[in-house]
Formats: sequence, C-alpha cells, structure tokens
Amino acid sequence: MLDHVEVARILDILGNRNRRRIIELLRQKPCFVTEISDRLLLSPKAVIEHLQLMEREEILSFRHDERRRKYYYLANDISVMVSLRRLEESLTASGDRNIRLRKSLGQLRKLVDAREELTVSLRNLEKDIDIQIREIVQQGREVLSDDTEIDLVIALAHCNLTGDELSELTGLPMQNLTAGLAELREKHIVEQEGPTFRLCGINAE
Repeated sequence: MLDHVEVARILDILGNRNRRRIIELLRQKPCFVTEISDRLLLSPKAVIEHLQLMEREEILSFRHDERRRKYYYLANDISVMVSLRRLEESLTASGDRNIRLRKSLGQLRKLVDAREELTVSLRNLEKDIDIQIREIVQQGREVLSDDTEIDLVIALAHCNLTGDELSELTGLPMQNLTAGLAELREKHIVEQEGPTFRLCGINAE
C-alpha cells in the first residue's frame, strides 16, 4: 500500500494530460523519444522531461537498441480508482435521470466520432512523417558524412535542442555527437546559440 505522500506524488504525475498519454502509448509497446514525440505531437524536449520525471518515480524504465537509442517501457503500471460521493441530495425523478442519460450518450457519440476523425488524421500524418524522414535519409547520404549526422539533423528538425538533449534523444555517445555537430556547423547546416543547437538558414524552413 502507498502512503499519503506517495499517493499525492502519483496523482501529481497523472494530473498532467501528456504524461497520461505517454503512459497509454507505452502500454501498447516500448517506444523511443522521437516515436513518442511524433505519435503524440509533442516536442522531443517536452517528451524527455516527462520521461525523466516518470523514470525517477520508477514508473518507466528503458533499454538500448543496437543504435544506442533508448526504448522506454512501463516498469510499473498505474491503476487508480476514484470514488466520489455527493453530499447534496441526489435526483430521484426517473424522468430527470433519463434526460441526463440521453444527453451523456449523445455526448459520448460526438466524442467517439471526433476521436475517429482525429485517429485517421494522425495515421495519415504519421505516414507523411515517415515518408519525409526516409526522403531526408536518402538525401542525407548524398550530402552528409554518416548516419550520425543524419540522426542529428532529423532530431533538430523536430525542435532546437541542447547537447545533452540531443544525446538523450539519439543515444549517441557525447564524443560522436560533438564531432557530428562540428561537421554540421562547418557545412552550415547547424548553428549554435549558447548551449542550444538548431538548423540554420533555409534548412530550418
């Protein structure tokens, strides 16, 4: 049994909608950061912050694939049951209850229809993203030195990131990451402002 402090901490974690969405996604299968980012339409930086918080709370864990990317999975699932008791007098008229039920069913139908439309749109968007990434990989092999540089520009196409965030996102050792970023800066594909790296010029459009 969890004590009151632990329960409060878990409820605080689940109070964030995006963390709940990440948990639901990881219930389906392990995912790496960019996959979560693309599926949930969140920035990689935000995904990393949510994952690190839930990792500290031992909700999530990870394993590395052959490319050293972190695949996150649920280490401990969460099931919460909430019981609400109304102190005011409940409605007893069957007619009122029927009206409320019909309204609730109508609202459910609207939500289900909206979810279906959104699911179709997201599936189409994911296909477009996959096609674009494959095109970038193909073009990158003609311009860039190796897969390290390709991984870095794809990560930075999502959003501007620091070196530590890039290392977390790509799974690249810092030595390889630093060398790859230096090459990309020399080619005027990536620029640095303070600790943050970003695509430069027309490459960021």
